[in-house]
Amino acid sequence: MSGMAMMGDGQSSAGSGTSRLPANDIMPGVHVMAGDWMLMAHGYAWGSWTDQGSPRGAREAFVQSMAMLEASRPIGTGADLTLRSMLSADPLMGKRGYPDLFATGETAHGLALIDRQHPHDLFMEMSGRIDVKTGNDERLFVYAGLPGEPALGPSAFMHRGSARFDPEAPITHHWFDSTHITWGVLTAGYATRGLQIEASAFKGREPDENRYDIETPKLDSWSVRATWNPTPAWSAEVSYGELHSPEVLHPEENEHRLIASASYSAHGVDVTAAYSRKAITGGRVLPAWLVEGTWAITKRHAVFGRFENVLNDELFEREEQLGIAEPLIGEPFRVSKFTAGYAYTLPIGKSFAVALGAAASAYAKSDRLDEAYGRNPHGLTLFAKLMLGN
Repeated sequence: MSGMAMMGDGQSSAGSGTSRLPANDIMPGVHVMAGDWMLMAHGYAWGSWTDQGSPRGAREAFVQSMAMLEASRPIGTGADLTLRSMLSADPLMGKRGYPDLFATGETAHGLALIDRQHPHDLFMEMSGRIDVKTGNDERLFVYAGLPGEPALGPSAFMHRGSARFDPEAPITHHWFDSTHITWGVLTAGYATRGLQIEASAFKGREPDENRYDIETPKLDSWSVRATWNPTPAWSAEVSYGELHSPEVLHPEENEHRLIASASYSAHGVDVTAAYSRKAITGGRVLPAWLVEGTWAITKRHAVFGRFENVLNDELFEREEQLGIAEPLIGEPFRVSKFTAGYAYTLPIGKSFAVALGAAASAYAKSDRLDEAYGRNPHGLTLFAKLMLGN
């Protein structure tokens, strides 16, 4: 399987962690051989300015980034080793991250982050994987990461072709792929060209707000996932996980997460559709939907969009955030977000490209949120994305 973890096997390509994408959804990057090692470097840096039009929004400039280096080589007969490191300079933007209306998840200065997307850790992934061939089209694999990503949900949004140019994280991030940075993961699986079945033991607690540190691993949660790649254009997964005490502010709560998703990639079109159902201690059930896509009209021109619908009970976590008469702490509200955008890509030499673009967002919500969010909250984000690989 030399290089398969990076390049795929003709029926699928590698996503984040051990996830699979359609074979046509190839991650851009630079590939070189160094002796028996196949090396792949991939990365990006976004420079963005956003105007989140709402009493709970803000106007800010921010930078997101990721750099990944992956190395793969044969070890013995019929076995391969893959090592991956992924780093981010996101912590430089500060603990509160960037404005993103109706987004929730993780903490800053001991308080819940609401209407903001948290920064990712300096160490996003430090992992190793061994694949052992057991037949012409079969192999067994083991994967370990500190941090790593368990077998739960689709590939993380920043690795999906369907989200390639969207400058904002989904507001459903903590329903679908929030476990992509997990401090302690062990995964074992069976894979063929068209099918992969895997199970993980991992740490249920989300990363803490100290984005530069290495956290203590623990294996107190588990998940299973089955992924089907019937053709090079399609990938579908269904997964289930039980997360022990994921939220630092609510340590007594556990979470059961059921996710199903499908991705399509062909003829310049990348689309992902996903559903998630979170069942939380106490009987609360919070579902979410996501559909996103990118259409590369030409090599330079692309349009993209995303629709999300989520039932969220974390929009009001503490009294000082309200400033309104009606107590809404812990009450679930259904919110929809609509995003549409355009990107113009210019190559820079042989190894880089820059995408210049804009994204506009609108929301549908309960009238009871008008006092906090305004009647018609909206967002506009301008961006320049520098990418390694074109």
